[in-house]
Amino acid sequence: MKDKIFDSPVFVKDGKFTIVEIASLGDALDFLDEWPIELQDVLYETTMRVCMSAHDGGHPLNAARDTFAKWAKSANILEDVALMPAWMTGPKSGPGGVLT
Repeated sequence: MKDKIFDSPVFVKDGKFTIVEIASLGDALDFLDEWPIELQDVLYETTMRVCMSAHDGGHPLNAARDTFAKWAKSANILEDVALMPAWMTGPKSGPGGVLT
C-alpha cells in the first residue's frame, strides 16, 4: 500500500508512558486495528469506516485525519504537542537527530 501521509501528524497516548505519532493513514489504521475490542464504540466504528474509505479513495485524506483526531480526543488519548517538552518535539537534523 502506498502510504498516504497526513499534512500534520496526530499524537496519541498508547499506554501510560508512550506517545505515538500518527503521521499517515497506514499509521491510523494500524492503531485502530490494535484498539481493544471492549473499547470499540460507535465513534470508533465511524472513524474506522472513514479511514478505510480514504484508503479506497472514497474520502479525502484530511477527512480521515480529522476524524481520527476527533475520535482520539473523545477517547481521551489525544496529546497536545504544544504541551510536550522541547526535547521531544525540537528540530532534528543530522544523523540520529543530532544538531550539526
